[in-house]
Amino acid sequence: MKRVLIIIGAIVVLTALIFGYGAWNWYHSGLAPVSTEGEPKIVRIPEGTSVEGITRILRDEALIRDARAFKLMLRMEGLSGKLKAGAYEISGSMNGEEIARHIASGKVAMRRLTIPEGLTLEQIAQRMAEADLVDDAATFEERAVAKTVASEITMPLPKGSLEGYLFPETYDFCCDLQPDPMIIRMVQELEDRFYTPNRAEIEARGLSLHEIITLASLVEREARVDHERPLIAGVIQNRLDRGMRLQIDATVQYALPEHKGRLLFEDLKVDSPYNTYLHAGLPPGPIASPGLPALMAALRPANTDAFFYVARADGTHIFSHTFTEHQGAISRIRGR
Repeated sequence: MKRVLIIIGAIVVLTALIFGYGAWNWYHSGLAPVSTEGEPKIVRIPEGTSVEGITRILRDEALIRDARAFKLMLRMEGLSGKLKAGAYEISGSMNGEEIARHIASGKVAMRRLTIPEGLTLEQIAQRMAEADLVDDAATFEERAVAKTVASEITMPLPKGSLEGYLFPETYDFCCDLQPDPMIIRMVQELEDRFYTPNRAEIEARGLSLHEIITLASLVEREARVDHERPLIAGVIQNRLDRGMRLQIDATVQYALPEHKGRLLFEDLKVDSPYNTYLHAGLPPGPIASPGLPALMAALRPANTDAFFYVARADGTHIFSHTFTEHQGAISRIRGR
């Protein structure tokens, strides 16, 4: 009888050991990294997502091996109630506990993005989407309106679209899928870099801030070298003062439904208030986001007697006072 009890005890102990080893192996295998290679992924945890939902997201992204092992680990490590919403950069080489602690840390992923001068709002939105900073470009465009930033900005704002008000710069953005903070940041940059330090001069310019930014956007699209920006601004100002149509191709491009490499004569007849071949004065608003040199040129246009300019092959321009001189400059450039 004693021997039977010993045998039964041994079997129980052995079974417990086997079961314990199996459970240990399952647990640790389930939390092991899924791979040792591959680029990190941006994983977004929406606000209010449950532990079950977070686990499902990680499983669907193929970042954890076993959902049950992951949830058990969360309970054992006291992390279940500490996971935070946000966008996180997670690699397949991280084990389950490392992933959980990373999400609990709240250290969201950042993306560095350069917005060059001269982009339209549509182009900026597309760059945001391509950089995986927003879900889609259309949502970014929809939110890029004055009411989105009004509570955070003190400078005068347009009534609707923020076209031209998103300052070109290199930014470190949080990958949180929320366009509003990014839009606010870019408009604040315009306020901090241009409006605030030049406020007195802007108010004495004789144009509204919106008109200055609009003029600057034309300069941005027309100039290729910085030293010519004030001259081009001076030509535009001269034509405005004289009541002449600006006749700037970039405004026609903005009015067209799609960008064209070369404008045709019929394109110059497009029915739009942005078509400065048909309408005198500035267009209703900016046609792109101007950089600081273009903004300063619009604020301080050169004192010039020129009313015309034509581009050379190298991007510089010949400036002329009369239309006859302008025609001569065109002929020289064309080799006639």
